[in-house]
Amino acid sequence: MDVRINKSTLSLVEGDITSEETDAIVNAANARLAGGAGVDGAIHRAGGPSIMEECRKIGGCQTGQAVITTGGSLKAKYVIHTVGPVYQGGVKGESHLLKSAHLESLKLASAKRLKSIAFPAISTGVYGYPVNEAAHIALKTAIDYLNEHDDLELVRFVLFGRKTYDIFTDELRKLI
Repeated sequence: MDVRINKSTLSLVEGDITSEETDAIVNAANARLAGGAGVDGAIHRAGGPSIMEECRKIGGCQTGQAVITTGGSLKAKYVIHTVGPVYQGGVKGESHLLKSAHLESLKLASAKRLKSIAFPAISTGVYGYPVNEAAHIALKTAIDYLNEHDDLELVRFVLFGRKTYDIFTDELRKLI
């Protein structure tokens, strides 16, 4: 599903983020940037050891923040690593931190003069964030950003599995 926001395209696709050819893909990383399961592990496996070497030099990333490395062997030129919150019932500032993870990733892409970025469904796997709430926060943050900035041509959400894709599609329809 594609929609125009200002001068940009916001796109939802079901697929594998490691195959994306956008300028950057976003990694749902952990605070140590140490690799892990899910999206994080898949990106490190597909991108090769050079990404981990750069992550070690960076050292870490706080929840809600973002850092950037090259894309290693990936088709994407860069990986933006962001740390989403672990869901604790929604009473520990998780929504603010999830919004910040998306916003800081978008700002970093703009600062690097990138034209396209692809996000996974941050925090919805082992971090337990309810997909519908995460989708609303992620999409609203992207829409608000694109309404104020016209440097990014494409913001894509690459969603693993039909259920997650359908939830994001429903949330996007509510927001546009």
